Amino acid sequence: MASELDRTDKAILRALQKDASISNVALAKRVSLSPAACLRRVERLKASGVIRGMVALLDPQALGAGTVVLIGVVLDRSTPESFAAFEKAAQTISGCMECHLVTGEFDYFLLIRTRDSESFTRLHAEQLLYLPGVRQVRSFMGLKEVVSRTEVVV
Repeated sequence: MASELDRTDKAILRALQKDASISNVALAKRVSLSPAACLRRVERLKASGVIRGMVALLDPQALGAGTVVLIGVVLDRSTPESFAAFEKAAQTISGCMECHLVTGEFDYFLLIRTRDSESFTRLHAEQLLYLPGVRQVRSFMGLKEVVSRTEVVV
């Protein structure tokens, strides 16, 4: 689908990534379309899966989830069943924002947001140690957020 996006589609996507609450009329004006044509394009982008959803971006610090922990996970087996079991369990981890199957030294990287080091210690003891098929867990606590973006370059 990305190769089928024209200049106007890309302008719509850039505008919505900056402010998804923009009205259709304001969006149409910004990208030089009629409101009806703009709405049709947005609906097509949704239907095709280019736009997966429209969300509000929250401030994790203000909500008591300002600590970021990156976790490298090594599984004890490399079988489709062990990967599937881990992936299902990862979806239930409190504060887990992302889980990625990766190449290299680890099998997965998790990005978890939590209140502080004490709450992460509890999470580690109560949930991470019980994930299926895990041989090793290495945690990296974030000290400072340097870059955090939600916008995809189009």
